[in-house]
Amino acid sequence: MSTKLKNIKLTRRAFSYPYVIFLMLFVVIPLVLILVNAFMDGDKTLTLDNFRIFFTEKSSLIVLGNSILVGIVTTIICLLLGYPLAYILSKYNSGRILVLLYVLPMWVNFLIRTLATKSIFVAMGIELGMGTVLFGMVYNYLPFMILPLHTTISSIDKSLIEAAQDLGADRTQVLTKTVMPLSLSGIISGITMVFIPTISTFAISQLLSNGTIFLFGDSIQMKFEQGLYGVGSIMSLVMLIFVLISNFLMNRFNRGTTGRTLW
Repeated sequence: MSTKLKNIKLTRRAFSYPYVIFLMLFVVIPLVLILVNAFMDGDKTLTLDNFRIFFTEKSSLIVLGNSILVGIVTTIICLLLGYPLAYILSKYNSGRILVLLYVLPMWVNFLIRTLATKSIFVAMGIELGMGTVLFGMVYNYLPFMILPLHTTISSIDKSLIEAAQDLGADRTQVLTKTVMPLSLSGIISGITMVFIPTISTFAISQLLSNGTIFLFGDSIQMKFEQGLYGVGSIMSLVMLIFVLISNFLMNRFNRGTTGRTLW
């Protein structure tokens, strides 16, 4: 028995097997099932009616447009709030600890955080609607903007900033012409980490609007609850394609800006 154990070699490939199994069970197989259901009707026969229903259903297209709009607005607000904060924290030695304080709420389940936020709004007498939904989105995803920005800005060589100051640049010029170009990779990473999950999120909009505002993730959940698995699968595929396209464009832009910055 001992000789057999000695013959077993723990290679990198062996350590990857659990991850591959997990990926197959919880990522690949569900995606295959969604793809199959997209071409099935209630009688389990092949059909393209699910595509026709979705693309001719005006309400679903409106919800998709609203989700993209909410994602864009949330990303812009997170960037406007997160960049100055990350820039200020990068100047202090205790900045990493302060960033950790912003990330700590993410360890709590987002439904609990959202329910707590709703309770605060109700206690303050604030009417639930689009404003509270946007607040909930920013509250939940702002740390995902701060973390990559702080990491990128903190890694900038301080000698470059000193060189800009020696050449006569004031604080505004140092920020706009030195720090911001060198932190573009962090900006793009933050935009990707906020925009992509925002457009596909669910529950936050329902809870913080009392069910008056539905985003695309909420609509997908509702379709599956109603037993419309085919239409729900089509909507899931549309969201997946949109996420992949967004991620691809962000990566292309990131490579292009990195090349120009280095040049």
